[in-house]
Amino acid sequence: MKTQLECIPCFTRQALDAVAEAIDDPVRRETLLRRLLREIAETDWSDSPPAIAQRLHRAIRRELGDPDPYRDVKTRMNRMAARLVPEMRARIAAHPDPREAAVRVAIGGNLLDVGAKTQIAAEELPAHLETIWTHPLRGDLEGLFRAADRARSILYLADNSGEIFFDRLLIERLPAEKITLFVRGAPVLNDATAADAEAAGLPEIVAVLDNGSDAPGTILSDSSEEFRRRFDRADLVIAKGQGNYETLSDVDKPIYFLFTVKCPLVAERVGEPVGSLVAKPSRHLREKDE
Repeated sequence: MKTQLECIPCFTRQALDAVAEAIDDPVRRETLLRRLLREIAETDWSDSPPAIAQRLHRAIRRELGDPDPYRDVKTRMNRMAARLVPEMRARIAAHPDPREAAVRVAIGGNLLDVGAKTQIAAEELPAHLETIWTHPLRGDLEGLFRAADRARSILYLADNSGEIFFDRLLIERLPAEKITLFVRGAPVLNDATAADAEAAGLPEIVAVLDNGSDAPGTILSDSSEEFRRRFDRADLVIAKGQGNYETLSDVDKPIYFLFTVKCPLVAERVGEPVGSLVAKPSRHLREKDE
C-alpha cells in the first residue's frame, strides 16, 4: 500500500507527538520538529506509510540520542494490559463463542498505538474493552480458524506493546504448537519487541523471534533472512495491526489481517468504516476459497 498525500498530516502529528513526549525545552522542541518536517518532505512518498514512518523515527531516535524514546509509554501499556488479562480470559471462557471473543479482545487491544490518530491511552483501555463486545466484527472468523487448523506452520506477527498481552489470549485458542511469534527487531514507536513478548509470557507457549527490522510494519526487504525464510515457508500468516496490513496486503500469501481500522484510506481499501474490528483474509486466501 503506497503513501497518499492524506498520510502526510499523520507523519507530522507523529513527529510533533514524539517531540512533545521527549523534550521539555520549547527551543529544542522547535529545532527538532523543523528537522523532522524536512525529513518528511524529502523522503520518497511512493513507499508504504510504515517505510516512511521507519525513516522518521530513526531520525527521532538519532536526534534524541535515545534508542527507545517510547520506553515509558510501553511500560505503562504492558502494566495496564497485564492487570486486565485475568478478567479478559474469564470473559472469553464464559462467552457463547470463546474463539470469537478471543479475536475481539486481540483486535480491541490494537488501539494501543501511539502512531495512530485514533489511539487510546493505557488508562483508557478498561473502558475501551467494554465496547468491543457489541462492536461489529467484520470478516471471516470461521475461515481464520479453519485455516489455522489446516496449517502445518503459522507465523503470528505481533504489533504493539500492551496489545501483545491480548494476543496471548487469542494464541491460546489457536494451535499454539504450530505458531512462531515474530516481534520487531528493534524499538520503534510502541511496537512490541522481544522484551514485551517476554513480559506477556509468550515464550512459555510459542517460539518467539524478532524480524530484524525497526519498521512499524513488515517490510520484507528490510527483514532478516531468517524471517523471510520462515515467512516463505509458512502455510498461514496472522498479521496484527494496520501497519502489517499496509505493508503486506499486496503480498501473494495466505494471510489473515486482524486490526482496528484507524484511517479513512485503509477504511476505503478494506471496505469497512474507521473504528471497525476486522479479521480479513488476503486476496490469496479469498481466491483459494472461491
